[in-house]
Amino acid sequence: MTGRERFGTRAGFVLAAVGSAVGLGNMWRFPYVTAQNGGAAFVVLYLAMTFAIGVPMMLAEFAVGRRARAAPVLALRRVGGRGWAPVGVMLVLTSFIILAYLSVVAGWTIRYALDAALRGFAAAPGERFAVVSTGRLAIAYHLLSMGITTAIVVVGVRKGIERASLVLMPLLFLLLSGLAIWAATLPGAMAGYRFYLKPSLESLLDPAVLQTAASQAFYSLSVGMGIMITYASYVSRRENLNREATVVSLSDFAVAFGAGLVVFPVIFALGLSGQVSESTMGTLFISLPSAFAAMGGVGRLVGFVFFLALAVAAVTSAVSLLEVVTASVIDRWGLSRRIATLGSGVAIALVGLAPASSLDALAIMDRVAGEMLVVAGVFAMSLLVGWRMKDPARELLEGASPSFQRLVPVALFLVRYLIPPFVLVILWISVRDAIAVAFG
Repeated sequence: MTGRERFGTRAGFVLAAVGSAVGLGNMWRFPYVTAQNGGAAFVVLYLAMTFAIGVPMMLAEFAVGRRARAAPVLALRRVGGRGWAPVGVMLVLTSFIILAYLSVVAGWTIRYALDAALRGFAAAPGERFAVVSTGRLAIAYHLLSMGITTAIVVVGVRKGIERASLVLMPLLFLLLSGLAIWAATLPGAMAGYRFYLKPSLESLLDPAVLQTAASQAFYSLSVGMGIMITYASYVSRRENLNREATVVSLSDFAVAFGAGLVVFPVIFALGLSGQVSESTMGTLFISLPSAFAAMGGVGRLVGFVFFLALAVAAVTSAVSLLEVVTASVIDRWGLSRRIATLGSGVAIALVGLAPASSLDALAIMDRVAGEMLVVAGVFAMSLLVGWRMKDPARELLEGASPSFQRLVPVALFLVRYLIPPFVLVILWISVRDAIAVAFG
């Protein structure tokens, strides 16, 4: 434990954690699942899930990571005993699978940003998406995105992850804020806001919408994947983990909410609302490019900024996922960071050839890892911290200011008593729906 890397500054840790949480889970996944699940009703449930479950579980993972000073497999073994190591393996596997298909989507965003800069958006966006999303072009840009991610992680925690986060996260907030302000000026913006911000009581009571909101909150906040365990293992004991979890969660929600403030006004301004729910990818990669193309030169510029923001969000998320796998390899085999990162990056890139070649493979991996494995990871971590870990309150109180110390007993009560049964129900719904899709 003596030679473990550390974040150099509080800002570096916070922005790295925010970068993990604020990614394509917000910019890619959030708009289309919002469109498919009742608009504002989903936003309300998502916000509730974020702060009732997401924040306590982020604190739980922070506590495990900082105490153990290790990546998930070794951390869970140190905190819970040898029998918990397989759960750590599951967390690492979840990050591995998610990065394998996330890097494919990241490649799409890079390709679309280049399209906007070099040639403009295609007149037939559906046909263009078919070309970009699978086959040789998708594979090439998947490998490019993995190359960028690997180049950042291989340098190390302080020189790679921290420095990249200090540059990329402010850039993302700036780009998204500018886009939201511009979208508000569109003539059809109010129709988009009404769809986005007017709750439907029927949707609020729909178990399927509740399950999707919970899964999205876990996915977006990067809990249940081992990321927050790994990042917390690099911080000092003076760090106020309660404050940082609050900051990360608020930033995550702000970006997810802001993405909706961009996407829906554009969609409704161009009369494309009927296309939003046609496919999980349709919102960002078919409807929006169609809207940008219809706007002429302004649309081309705005489209470039939008897909650049997507690419930035994708890289920050990808870096955190690769770090989980890399740190676990270092802990297990004692390899150098360079060898561990390159080996992990190559393995993930090879697995990513499947989703780069087939949208069906991508959808299956997203359902298995992005929903079921993430939820299973949250359930397991709630049991570990709530019932197995010795005195988790002591870990969370260390470094906490008096105002944030009040959060600790509430968070641990939720982790112990309320989150496990609730998450178990969500997991059952996810598995049931997956079986229905597979055999329906």
